[in-house]
Amino acid sequence: MIFRPATFADVEHIHKLLNYYAHEGLMLPRSRNSIYENLRDYVLAVENNRLLGCGALHFVWDRFAEVRSVAVEPSLKKTGIGRQIVQHLEKEGIERGVTMFFTLTYQPGFFAKCDYIETDKDKLPQKVWKECVYCPQYPYCNEIAFIKTTVDYVPSKMQF
Repeated sequence: MIFRPATFADVEHIHKLLNYYAHEGLMLPRSRNSIYENLRDYVLAVENNRLLGCGALHFVWDRFAEVRSVAVEPSLKKTGIGRQIVQHLEKEGIERGVTMFFTLTYQPGFFAKCDYIETDKDKLPQKVWKECVYCPQYPYCNEIAFIKTTVDYVPSKMQF
């Protein structure tokens, strides 16, 4: 398995995978437009040109990033691919200076296994919510917030 950045040719595969889980009520839907606009955020787990899974790292503020759109081909669930995608995204974020990651999810058990800690959504900075007006759940968000900090995290450096 290798990780590679997403390309325009991957958009339909990403869209289909993410919206499969959205249809199951396990994540929020993503439009093609959203995927195109955030294509640089996406990384794919691929083997023999087959998409195994995807995830995105979206930079929100100084040293603060969201792990989003983590999905694995349904036949490959519970194989560790999702966790490897999260680890890859975190590594990329750390290389760019991220010291705190967060996610909003319907899959709290998965992110707990990735060492994320549940937190109150109200403790996240306002910048997190800038895209929420486009969400079908807005303003009644029922996702669960999780955070994870790195060893370099210093609370005083996070200025929201």
